[in-house]
Amino acid sequence: MVEHDALSATRGAYDAAASTYAQLFRDTLHDRPLDRAILGAFAEVVSASEDGQGQVADLGCGPGHITAHLAELGLAAFGVDASPAMIELARHAYPDLRFDVGSMAALNIADGVLGGVLSRWSVIHTPPRELPVILAEFHRVLAPGGHLLVGFSASDDPSHPTQVFDHTVAPAYRWWPDHLAAMLRESGLAEVARMVREPQPTDRRQFQEIQLLARKA
Repeated sequence: MVEHDALSATRGAYDAAASTYAQLFRDTLHDRPLDRAILGAFAEVVSASEDGQGQVADLGCGPGHITAHLAELGLAAFGVDASPAMIELARHAYPDLRFDVGSMAALNIADGVLGGVLSRWSVIHTPPRELPVILAEFHRVLAPGGHLLVGFSASDDPSHPTQVFDHTVAPAYRWWPDHLAAMLRESGLAEVARMVREPQPTDRRQFQEIQLLARKA
């Protein structure tokens, strides 16, 4: 496994914040019907694919609440996170599900075995120069016809494909959606659909939230 400064810093920050993070975000889907809808659509397309019985990896799973939601939707889901503290919380909260410590840049998953990959705001801490390696890993572990759902915050301007923002836990990046979609295409993952959520007046950060659904040919 290749270690680098950004991963080490992010892991340490999330280890320190794990308990607080779990308390804040455990019920995050309850008041987000659009998020539940896109996760439901993801579950349907994965189940309907030729390899619909394949497993689904929730990469950057945190305390496991989204992995558990995918399992409730009928998917054979498991979680992976770089933070051992997060994985410990996930295993305690959802003992019937599988959770592994790992890096998205070097997944301990065989080639072409997954029906789906969920990356829900887990790429935001990846420096832009390192993102192609992670997208290549997503492509590698997906079976032909498998789907990726990736969530992230949008940058404000196509002339700034990435922008740093003041994330509470660790340095983070926003992406211009078309730029990230192009990077997915270069990695062999064709965009199928996207959901754009406009910020609400009460949101602390006034960023668009983007979720891109892509398919491996």
